[in-house]
Amino acid sequence: MGSITCVLIEGGRSIEKQLRANERIRSSQVRVIAEDGAQLGVMSALEALRLARERGFDLVEVAPQINPPVCRIMDFNKFKYEQARREREAKKKHHVAKLKEVKFKPRIGTHDYQVKLQQIKRFLTRGDKVKVTMVFRGRELTRIELGRRVLDQLTQDLKAIGRIEREPFREGRFMTMVFSPDHAALRLASRQKPPAVPPPATAPT
Repeated sequence: MGSITCVLIEGGRSIEKQLRANERIRSSQVRVIAEDGAQLGVMSALEALRLARERGFDLVEVAPQINPPVCRIMDFNKFKYEQARREREAKKKHHVAKLKEVKFKPRIGTHDYQVKLQQIKRFLTRGDKVKVTMVFRGRELTRIELGRRVLDQLTQDLKAIGRIEREPFREGRFMTMVFSPDHAALRLASRQKPPAVPPPATAPT
């Protein structure tokens, strides 16, 4: 066994840490921790490696910055597996926010409005920001208030989970605004969500 580059996740950022193991340990003297956490004291790296081998484990340098470096007796393969699993779980929990765009028309129908509203709610709930673009065509440019009325209704319908990051801004035949997730409201809503009710048991026939 040689060395492994472990990726530790701290605050959503990846930090690479090179760990040396067994014959790749360079220091002549090391401070050794047993597989059960017991302090075995300072000894030569060769003696520590021999002790680890006798116990059926590996010797891994876990704190190279200390003098002498700290090494731990452990199952290196198991450690690598657990480290990779923790990294995968951390990546799943860390969501990179994206900016999604949803377009509306001033004279949008009720059904289409509800479909787009649910789409925006889905984006906000998973942590994305949403750019809402109102598109005016032809004579609709003379009825800007129709588009603004739709955006006002959208703001009202999203106030429980989102907040306005950028107020409506008109540029040519487009009027845009940006919503971002209200994380505090979303956390509160998830805690207050009622538990799922199991289906009633059927009587045996």
